[in-house]
Amino acid sequence: MQLARRLTLTDAVAIGLGSMVGAGVFSVWGPALDAAGSGLLIALAIAAVVAFCNATSSAQLAAVHPVSGGTYSYARTEIGPWWGFIAGWCFVIGKIASCAAMALTFAAYAAPEGWQLPVAILAVAALVTVNCFGVTRTALLTRILVIVSLLGLAVVVAAGFAATPTAGPAPLPDLTAYGVLQGAGLLFFAFAGYARIATMGEEVTDPARNIPRAIVFALSGAIIVYALIAVVVMQTLGADAETSTAPLADVVSAAGWNALAPVVRVAAATASLGALLALITGIGRTTLAMGRESDLPPWLAAVHPRWQVPHRAEITIGLVVIVILLFADLRNAIGFSSFGVLLYYLIANASAFRQKADVRRYPRALQVFGAFGCLVLVSTLPVLASLVGTGVVLVGVAYRMLRLKVAR
Repeated sequence: MQLARRLTLTDAVAIGLGSMVGAGVFSVWGPALDAAGSGLLIALAIAAVVAFCNATSSAQLAAVHPVSGGTYSYARTEIGPWWGFIAGWCFVIGKIASCAAMALTFAAYAAPEGWQLPVAILAVAALVTVNCFGVTRTALLTRILVIVSLLGLAVVVAAGFAATPTAGPAPLPDLTAYGVLQGAGLLFFAFAGYARIATMGEEVTDPARNIPRAIVFALSGAIIVYALIAVVVMQTLGADAETSTAPLADVVSAAGWNALAPVVRVAAATASLGALLALITGIGRTTLAMGRESDLPPWLAAVHPRWQVPHRAEITIGLVVIVILLFADLRNAIGFSSFGVLLYYLIANASAFRQKADVRRYPRALQVFGAFGCLVLVSTLPVLASLVGTGVVLVGVAYRMLRLKVAR
């Protein structure tokens, strides 16, 4: 059964922007500052350029292949089944780590000490339930969450630029080339939300026109938001942001706007929920596509006859995330997620490079630069995240080899 085309251009932009804003703006600054130091803005610019190249590749591919699964489906068609599988597997494992990170971020802002784990689990269960009742409900809720998040971020930016602290911000470490690149790799985690638009290609109206536009609009909005927040965090908190569990709330407090700190916490929790909702949605569609091709168990490809969503895939993803929450660490989750997503976009750029001239929207130079950027950033990620990521990718490859052998 095919999924219904119900998402408008506005819905798709909201889902992509909700994924990006919530995915990093409240959680990535500590690890990124620790790596990049005073070169944070340079790292942000590098991450944005690589994300733009990847976004154009995704847009070009999605216009020609408006089906669920994103780069998994594109790479199967443009390069071959094995490359499609690796892309899909990297997406699923990387984004499941992102789900855990977002659930933990939500709980850190919304729950008192001692209640954070059960609140994180409850959030995952609630959003899986919302997704199972139809994609239009997902889009409506995401739009509401994006608006609330952006209002909270506007408070942070206003407080940061109005701040007149008695002492200057704690000095940041000096930048190094390696540190800036590692910071860019971690910040890439924050930009990866536009993939959610491409993975929902089977549900977007007029996909050849709306998907490329939605990807570019959502990414452009996220770049503006991230640049403003980066400046505010650096000039208000400096190196203190590296150890802060709620840096944006601390920006408001440092500005003397303590009465508005709860507003920022609500916005942070809201943004995290928006990201978690869109993440579950995107992983569900990729899992659906992989199940259709038997690259994951075929029963995951079931579409609910009434609500027209991949309900089995999304329920399974929710259960896996809940298990991970029992052992997850936020910083390691960000590094692991970046590892999987950068490999995913490496294959996306290769797939777009293979497309013929009659469907090409962007020059091949962008795909070459995007692929090179992915390789550089993934090679500078924290060692533990890279080792674990490599191991999990090899597990997926072994699973597919065994399945093919059994099938033969």
